[in-house]
This record gives sequence, structure tokens and C-alpha cells, in this order.
Amino acid sequence: MLRKPYIFAALVALALAPAASAQWNEEVLYSFQGIPDGIGPIGRIVHDKQGNLYGATVDGGAANCQGTAQCGTVYELTPPAKNGDPWAEVVLHVFQPIDTGDGAAPGGGLVMDGAGNLYGVTGYQGTGQCELFGSVDGCGTVYEMSPPSQPGGAWTEAVIYNFQGGKDGYVPNGDLVFDKAGNLYGVTLFGGGRGTTCDAFYGGNCGTWTEKVLYSFAGAGPWSVNGDGGQPIGGLVFDAKGNIYGTTFYGGDSAGICESRAGCGTAFELLAPRRNSDRWTEKVLHRFQGQPNDGVGPNGNLILVDGALYGTTVGGGAPENGTIFQLQLTPGGDGDWTEAIIHVFGGGEEGDGTSPLLSGPNLTFYGTAGGSNPGDGGAIYQLQPPGQEGGQWIYSEDYTFPPFGSQNAYDPQDLGFVNGGSGMYGSSLYGGSSQNCGDSGCGTVWGVRP
Repeated sequence: MLRKPYIFAALVALALAPAASAQWNEEVLYSFQGIPDGIGPIGRIVHDKQGNLYGATVDGGAANCQGTAQCGTVYELTPPAKNGDPWAEVVLHVFQPIDTGDGAAPGGGLVMDGAGNLYGVTGYQGTGQCELFGSVDGCGTVYEMSPPSQPGGAWTEAVIYNFQGGKDGYVPNGDLVFDKAGNLYGVTLFGGGRGTTCDAFYGGNCGTWTEKVLYSFAGAGPWSVNGDGGQPIGGLVFDAKGNIYGTTFYGGDSAGICESRAGCGTAFELLAPRRNSDRWTEKVLHRFQGQPNDGVGPNGNLILVDGALYGTTVGGGAPENGTIFQLQLTPGGDGDWTEAIIHVFGGGEEGDGTSPLLSGPNLTFYGTAGGSNPGDGGAIYQLQPPGQEGGQWIYSEDYTFPPFGSQNAYDPQDLGFVNGGSGMYGSSLYGGSSQNCGDSGCGTVWGVRP
């Protein structure tokens, strides 16, 4: 948790969703060019009241971004005044990690507070001394982007926390989340001071914000046959009591079918302390078991609706292309949770489960499925609840992306609703019109409308 020095007015989220029966048309809002605008848009895109979009790219932005010192950017996309005209892109910040103390390689998307400030994480650089393949590449940062005081002015970037690689963790990953008081919460892939097998590739061991470690995961190992998770990934979600829910990509059960990957992952709850002096308490809600009856590798950003949790896994099921799962309290189960698989991705034209879910009205969920091969560009799908108790959830595809090489978006990522619910937008790591990043393209931001 990062504690903010003041409390801000909460940003009211738009929750309107498009009609379930709509047929969609895709528009590539922007194709990234690599330099100077970035490569590989990542994580959540946010919008302001004027309809401008804000996001981050994991790489690109400057010619000196080589090897492990990827730079990355924060960008703004402004809608055209006239339909049919192109969107305008402005690079708000290029991360400059070499000898500056800045972060590098954003590891997630953005969140926006009520004053229009943007917050995100970088996976590398900063002032920490973490090593990657024998060289010091930093431990990652949390950064803030402040809008200009005058229209047309420059945005200001500030590193509000530098991870140090010890008990405070390193390589922050995924989208941050606010609590009601304006404090930021997130996760790191590594570190925490417990266990040693979560960091197979990494060695080595501010401002007015302060950091507090809520919980350190034990990770995978011989002690975790029925134990803790490792490498928490993606965003977190709060319930009304202030408890936190999330997932880990590994860990949980190293003796099962996922033994070779040190466990199939977990879903967990952090119980808020009753007093400020108390500790947060972790509870593993579910240990994923892998194919054919369960998922592998939950990919974060759980959704909490009517007391039940919903999420996706990147693998598992049969034929192991990922799942959508539901977790809810077991009636009379003494606080235990029960998992149900409500959809198994079939691969091929249906694609793989790649992105977190987006919640619509009436317990309808939306998401993107990645292409299983170059001939399948991915899809936007919706999942509707069964018409009667015990029935099957209804899966359908709203839009299918063109195949690889079409200069459109390829392998779509996170979704968001357009202002007023008249469509959806998202990003893709690959695709677009640029040849500066090879045949795969530099990535896109796209929109779909009925």
C-alpha cells in the first residue's frame, strides 16, 4: 500500500454498457510507431470527462532504449472534432532510466484520481539495486503524472516510490487501485522476504508517499503443497469492509499437475486489520489444479459482484486454452469458498483467455480472447448468466479481429467502455500500420462501436 498525503474526491466511474445484441465495427484509433511514441501498449486505459484516453507502453519512446533498459511511454489520445478524422496522439512522458533515477518499462496501465493525476508502475530502474542477468537494472517504481496548470502545457512526471528489492518487493506489476481514502495498492512479482524460488531469473537483493508491506507471499517450494502463492499478478479489488482480493500466477499446490511450474496459482483474500496496529491476514480462497477440470495461471483483476468473485486464467481447462471462473462463499462452509468453471476457451477461432473481465449490467461480463495462431486475430466476447439455476452460462462473440498481418489490432488486451456506453475500446500489444517494429507491428489502441 502507498499512503497518499491528502484525500481526494473520488472519480465516478461510468458503468453503462453497450447493448447485448449489437454488431460491432472496429476502428484503429492509433498505430504506435516505436520511436518516439512507444511500443506495446499495456494494461488499463483510462479516460477523462472529455473522452481523451490515457495509457502506457512497455517499450520504445527513445533511441537509447536497448537491452533490459527499455524506456516506455505515457501517452494521451484525443478524439477528432470531426467524425472520420484521425485521433491525435501526444507523448506525455518518455521514461529515461539511464543515470536519471527514473523508472523504465511500465508493468501495467493507469489509474486516475479526481484531480486528473495519473498513476502507474514501472517494472525496472529507479534507485533500487536489483540485478537482472548479472547487471543492476533497478527494482521498479510507482510514478505520478500531473496535468499542466495551463492548457497546452507539459505534464509533469514524479517517481513517488522506489522499490529496493528487500522486504518491500521488486518488479511491480499490474494496475494499481485506490481505496476510499486515496491510498494506492498494488503487487510486486518478486521479493517480500519469504521463500527463495519465486525469482528464478533475478539476483541481488521518497517523496511524500510512504510504503507499507501488507503481506509477503511464501511462494512455491516443497513447503507449499497446500500452501501459499507466488508472483501476485494484476490488479486488486476491495469489498465493502476493506478486505482485498487478488490472484497469484504460481504457487498453491506444487504436488499437483502443475508441479513443473511450482503450482497452478491461487486466488487470495487479505483481511483488513480491525485496529491500525494489527496485521493484514491472508487466506487462500482457491488453489488452481490445472487441466482438464480447472484453470492454470490466473491473470489478475478479479471482479466482485454480489459477493462472488469472477476472473480468468491463461491456461487450463481442455484443451488448455484458459478458463473463466467464479468463486463464492460455500453455504454453511465456515468461510470456505467454492470454485465453478463457467467457461472454457476452445482455442482456434474462439481464441485463448488473455485479458481480465469487464463488468456490465445484469451480471454480463465482457473480455478479449487472444488469437491461438496467426490466422486468428482474437475476439471480443460477452458472457451472460444462465436463464435458470444450474443452467449454463451463455458465451458469444461480439467482434472477431482480422488475422495477423492485416494492419489492424492483433492480440487484443484490456477493455473499457466508451463514454455513455456507446462502444468499447482497448489496446493490442501487436498489429498496426507501422513497420518499425518488424512484421508484428508496434501495437494499437482500437475502438469498436455498433
